[in-house]
Amino acid sequence: MAGKGTILLIEDEETIRDFIAASLRAQGYKTVCAGGAREGMELAASLCPDLILLDLGLPDRDGSEVIQSVRKWSMLPILVISARSQEKEKVQALDLGADDYITKPFGISELMARIRTALRHGTIASGTNPAVEVFQVGDLTLDFRKRLVKAAGTEVHLTQVEYKIVAFLARNAGRVMTYAAIISHVWGPYMDDNNRILRVNMANIRRKLEKNPAEPRYIFTEIGVGYRMAEEE
Repeated sequence: MAGKGTILLIEDEETIRDFIAASLRAQGYKTVCAGGAREGMELAASLCPDLILLDLGLPDRDGSEVIQSVRKWSMLPILVISARSQEKEKVQALDLGADDYITKPFGISELMARIRTALRHGTIASGTNPAVEVFQVGDLTLDFRKRLVKAAGTEVHLTQVEYKIVAFLARNAGRVMTYAAIISHVWGPYMDDNNRILRVNMANIRRKLEKNPAEPRYIFTEIGVGYRMAEEE
């Protein structure tokens, strides 16, 4: 099987580390492991892997420090894998620069899907892949060049703000975008962190895009964290 890239796994629990590493190697990824934050940061700097899988509860220092350290010199994808399920901890990791967050326990199929998504975005961010001009998932299509949105083949009229929200989520499909990140992108970095105005706009967007807004197929709510656009396999 052809190599798919190098993944650095920073996880202190040996049983979990060995299981994930074996699963990654079976899928064709070169996998390097570290049992602590310091070792992980040294390997990240020396290897420049394609992606980091990071546990937050490390024995020598918190995983959030690894995110901060790596973000000083690289935008390589960081996928947090943690038993911490508190919303504030997810938000903190994402705001510090993690690309995604998956809570233990998780299925290997879900982990592999999240890895594929993170690697695709890492390729685009590095400039090695041309920007996608058309995004499509299910019956939803966005033409970024024409600023055109269609649902089930019918053009949908979105306000300027609604379009900016949808386009931002589509450009980052598969990734959780925090409320703060969306607000900063749409209204600017000096806008108050006002989730209410974002929720109002999202309700309007769902009425226009979803067949059943109560059971969305395209834009999902990560409660207390943000929103995620579905990604077509």
